[in-house]
Amino acid sequence: MIDPGTGYGTQALRESYKCDGIALERSRADNRYNCSIANTLALSYLCVTNIVTGRTPVALTQNLLRRLQNPDLFAAITDPAWLGLPFGGATFEVFNPATGELLAEIPDMGVADTRAAIERATEAQTEWAARTARERSDTLWRWHQLIVRHTDDLAAILTAEMGKPLAEAKSEVSHAAAYLQWYAEEANRIYGETIPAPSRDRRMIVIKQPIGVVGAITPWNFPASMVARKISPALAAGCTVVLKPAEQTPLVAGAMFALAEKAGFPPGVVNLIYASEGDAVGRELCTHPQVRKISFTGSTEVGRLLMRQCSDQVKKLSLELGGNAPFIVFDDADVDAAVDGAIQAKFRNAGQTCVSANRLYVQAGVHDEFAEKFTARVRTLSVGDGFDPNVAIGPLIDTRALAKIEAHVADAVERGGSVHCGGKRIEGAGTFFSPTVLTGIARDMRIAQEETFGPLAPIIRFTDADQVVREANDTIYGLAAYFYASNLSRVWRVAEALEYGMVGINTGRMSSEAAPFGGVKQSGMGREGSRHGLEDYLEMKYLCMGGI
Repeated sequence: MIDPGTGYGTQALRESYKCDGIALERSRADNRYNCSIANTLALSYLCVTNIVTGRTPVALTQNLLRRLQNPDLFAAITDPAWLGLPFGGATFEVFNPATGELLAEIPDMGVADTRAAIERATEAQTEWAARTARERSDTLWRWHQLIVRHTDDLAAILTAEMGKPLAEAKSEVSHAAAYLQWYAEEANRIYGETIPAPSRDRRMIVIKQPIGVVGAITPWNFPASMVARKISPALAAGCTVVLKPAEQTPLVAGAMFALAEKAGFPPGVVNLIYASEGDAVGRELCTHPQVRKISFTGSTEVGRLLMRQCSDQVKKLSLELGGNAPFIVFDDADVDAAVDGAIQAKFRNAGQTCVSANRLYVQAGVHDEFAEKFTARVRTLSVGDGFDPNVAIGPLIDTRALAKIEAHVADAVERGGSVHCGGKRIEGAGTFFSPTVLTGIARDMRIAQEETFGPLAPIIRFTDADQVVREANDTIYGLAAYFYASNLSRVWRVAEALEYGMVGINTGRMSSEAAPFGGVKQSGMGREGSRHGLEDYLEMKYLCMGGI
């Protein structure tokens, strides 16, 4: 359901910093850092434990450490006094889904830890909010620079615990850094407004203030970029954060928080909670009166639960929930470009993304050509361990994900669908499934109604352009949609008619830190990224001054 994190400390802001042998100086002239390596990075980075619990070291195995250029990144530095949060001694294990190897054993935290982290965040909130926008911006910039510097190690941790190919993992870490850079800049652009008063003796203005302590819950499929996307606008706005990452992929969040500590965030501003079961931690975040906002990415079912738990306090929510994205190819489309886009939109991260193309509608005039070319491309996609440079698709996150895909394939075949390639799990170690293409799909099949979250592409033939838009909209979800067409009039009509928060037109990938990410209907509320993402962490206050 939900997931892990707790807090840590650092020293005060200075114009010049020294972090792990890296001297970082902010150049105000060009808003960038000049980074010089003072020593080799014999990184004495805080281990996750120091950040997380301050009591028990996070034990990393050689299965992970051997992948790191700087293995001390997660060195088990024991410092029981670091935080002193109540911890019962329980731990849980993190595994590599591609190999089944044990990667780490980490503290299994609960309600008491979460409550203590919330109290730390509450204590730190006033001072962090009082800092100037420039000071908050500087700290975010330093974190951005450290993440960029350690992209290779962060990507290796991400691939080990989540399974995606290393090239995709590096891209995700770069995307995470881009969010930090974006909101470091946006921190300086939180503006109020003046309002013409109805009388001469009054002045009316609006100011914006941080909402307060934020509880953030991140998913396993993008464990680095989601951390940055949620907490960088919160920190830029002046909020403190308690973050729980997914239990399947907590390690890259811990590594990012270790770098955040080095960047200079004061004690209690960023807090990390690890937990193997998220229910109790999530409930505490939703019901604790000091937490003023919840930001969650995950399933619609869990999003509904969090809304209910937050309702008694009318707590503000940002929810990025499930999707059932249509990918429509009209007969005036560039078929080769549509194939390229569909490969991107369907098979990135093994199809385990909330914006994955889940239903591929192809107009009758180009259906056979598209299906043939698409299937040929899918057959070339290699599956395996993400550390193999030739691999395009990694494992699914767990055996439940495998079982769901198998059920979707079986249901489609039983009801008349045809398997063009793939269609079965790959035997052996790891949770691998062959990239699969199905045709002869009807709209009442499970694969057309449910989010698959895997490397399974169902192609649905259509004839009527208006009808396909109605079918595309016939879902409770409204996160992302894609379509390919060349007629300008059709492009505008379809783009406006699709009931989705994001629409990709002649492209299979549209995520950017500069754009508002989010859905409509039961795919969530609020936006992440862009200037709009900052507004979700601010409250508007109207000031009316009389007697002037």
